[in-house]
This record gives sequence, C-alpha cells and structure tokens, in this order.
Amino acid sequence: MVTVEKMYRERKDVLELTLLTNEDGLKRKIPTNEVHRPGLALAGFVERFASQRTQVLGETEMSFLSGRDESGRKKAVENIFRFDLPCLVITKGIAPFPELLETANQKGVPVFSTRLSTVDFINRLSVYLDRLFAPHTTIHGTLVDVYGVGLLYTGKSGVGKSECALDLVERGHRLVADDVIRIVRKAPNILVGTGNELLRHHMEVRGIGIIDIEKLFGIRAIRMQKRIEVEVTLVHWDDQIEFERLGIEDKYTTILGIEIPVVMIPVSPGKDITVISEVIAMNQMLKVYGRDSAKEFSKRLSEEIFRRRAVGDFLESDFE
Repeated sequence: MVTVEKMYRERKDVLELTLLTNEDGLKRKIPTNEVHRPGLALAGFVERFASQRTQVLGETEMSFLSGRDESGRKKAVENIFRFDLPCLVITKGIAPFPELLETANQKGVPVFSTRLSTVDFINRLSVYLDRLFAPHTTIHGTLVDVYGVGLLYTGKSGVGKSECALDLVERGHRLVADDVIRIVRKAPNILVGTGNELLRHHMEVRGIGIIDIEKLFGIRAIRMQKRIEVEVTLVHWDDQIEFERLGIEDKYTTILGIEIPVVMIPVSPGKDITVISEVIAMNQMLKVYGRDSAKEFSKRLSEEIFRRRAVGDFLESDFE
C-alpha cells in the first residue's frame, strides 16, 4: 500500500517537498501512479475529474486562482476539495492562498510545496510512483549479465545455477542476484530483475556456504539490476527428454504477461555450461540485430535441396 506519508518520507529531499498543512492527512492512500493537473476542475468542470490521482498545481493553475477574488477562489478550491483527493502539490515555490490551506485542513488533505518546476516535479514523482505500482513477482533462480544480455537461470535446487553463475563471474561477467530474484515489469515488454535487499550479492555454494561476490571479485563483478532477456532452464540429462537440436522454432516463457525466449540446457558431468551460456548471450544479440543463424542455415539448406533437384530434373531430360 502506498500512502502519502510513505511518498513524503522516502522522496522528501528528491522532490524538495515542504508540508504546508497539518499531518492529519498523511495516512491517505495514493491509489494510482498517475498525476493530474486540475485546471478544468478549478474552473468548474468536474464531470471527468481524475480525483484519485496526485494533484499538481503549477503556475498556470495558480495564475487562474490569483485572477479571482476571495469568493471566486474559495468556490474554485471547493470544486476540487469536495472530492476525496490523495494530496495536492504546488510547484515553483508559489505561495498558496489562505482559502486553499484552510479548506485542505478542514478536509484532511495534505498540501505540499516544492521549488521544482511543474514538469521536473511530475517527471520525478512519476518515476517513483511507476516503480511502486509496477507489476512484480519473485522467483527462485540466478540472474547474470553476460555480454550485456540478462540471462535468468532457473531449474530445480541443486542443478548448478549458482555454480554456473560463479564460473561466469570468474570469466568477467556480472552477477545481479542469486537465489531470490525480484522481477518488475517496467514497460509493456521490459522485465527488470533485482536481488533481495538482505541477500544483496551473496551466493550459496554447496560445500562452501555463503560467499560475498562483491568482496571476493570486486565491484566490477556485480550490478544492481538488469533487464531479463533470456531464461535458461537447467535440467539434469535425461535420455527420455527431447532437447532442441536445430533451434528453428523459438520457445518462449511468460513472466508478468511478457514473453521472453527460453532455452533448456541439459546438465551432465564435464559439460561446460559457462561457454554455452556465453554462446546463448551472443546468439541472442545476433537475433536482436536481425540475424538468426538457425533460420539462415535452414534457408540455405532448402535452397541447396531445390537447386540440386532442379539440376537433377534437367539432366534426366537432357539426351545430348
């Protein structure tokens, strides 16, 4: 649950907020990540007033109020405060009118002032609220940045996810998180993974215990978050399972409504999963740039078969 108090305490300095009313309304909930400028509502048109959003009064709205007499300002203010507002912010350090603060205290709606410009304030607040309201989930796995590609390793406990990540770090790649991965949908097609705040960049290696990757390998061996681009599922080798041989048909998995490619890799003694991981990352980069090796090979193979068949048909009918 996001409250006005939470926003105020966590982003007071970044948003340069000053509370102008009493603290009675700080427990109010902020139900949405959207921000609204109530210009039309102040003028009296409230049929489509987005009252559930955080309200921002900029220089335009305050100029509108300053052009009214005391009774006009009071009426304009009452137009918006008869709704259940989360909070109201006045930008550019503009001093509020007494009618506004008086009505806000009566309704228990907190009013803030900020020295930021209206656009700057809305941008900063939107980034913060978007992060809080973004759909998220937590899964068991390991997330590593390999050549700039976020590889999410999944599989049963003990299959070797952490060991593979440790080997990748040794080869110069970067660990994002191990064991507990918090995944957030940042955009309609973007998933970003981060680690648990308590675990940070610690890793459990069976037979050794908990190790600190940052302390062992340095700051270059870690990163705080990474976009997830491919899921790598590690499974124990099984002769009964049909593993991909050509890679012509891409397989996908869905996380928070977003599809990402998934690759299933069988694990067996002596198999170098680290090198395979690097190949997966580089192959994904090729696909991003429009090159699909498997499909290009299949196309060349089909063209070669057609060419040979055409030559064969021609020679069969050539009696010279």
